[in-house]
Amino acid sequence: MGAGVSRPRVSVVMPARNEESSIARVLDEIPRALVDEIIVVDNGSSDRTAEIARTHGATVVHEPVAGYGRACLAGIARARDSGVIVILDADYSDFPDDLPALLEPIVANEADLVIGSRVLGGVEPGALPWNQRLGNRLACRLFLLLYGVGFSDLGPFRAIGRDALARLEMTDPTYGWNVEMQAKAIIAGLRIREVPVRYRRRIGRSKISGTVGGTIRAGTRIISTILMYYPSYRRSRRDRRR
Repeated sequence: MGAGVSRPRVSVVMPARNEESSIARVLDEIPRALVDEIIVVDNGSSDRTAEIARTHGATVVHEPVAGYGRACLAGIARARDSGVIVILDADYSDFPDDLPALLEPIVANEADLVIGSRVLGGVEPGALPWNQRLGNRLACRLFLLLYGVGFSDLGPFRAIGRDALARLEMTDPTYGWNVEMQAKAIIAGLRIREVPVRYRRRIGRSKISGTVGGTIRAGTRIISTILMYYPSYRRSRRDRRR
């Protein structure tokens, strides 16, 4: 980040469910000079995820009811004093040292929401299975066709200004969290930017793309969420033309 630019308080929110094999590596690689607090949301783990997170300097919040969006909401509620919220998965698939690229546009007041694009940054072979790639491509195409905004990815590694996040009034408790944020950001007229981030094979098995049932549920939720907010997008366009 540029010299002389004042930096807002930054909180990293990490949803985590049974990630004891990976979470220490993620926490140890976060650039601490850029972050004021790290909040790990233990989303009903049955292993030592919470204990390991504490010993590696994170604040632990417990959300026993499973759900990615629900865990994100719990972490965001705890980070009430922060100016920027970063969402980072706990499975070591993202590279924590790509964090400066996400923060820079927000600190420079050039963006409100910054999405880390794995497609633009480079994906390690095998890191994104074919079903996840296909679903990602279809969802991005649907955004372009309906909302007129061309995303390359629905990447979970992202940063958003606190005021911008408050405007979105996020509610989705499960798999539709990322697309809800992107759809609502378009509707609200937020400045959205994608930046390249790297992506590698996660440690452990995915709770979503690792099973057929999880893939179907996630895909259905994602597509239905994009469609659900389309009427709101149409209304927002009509209102802006008046």
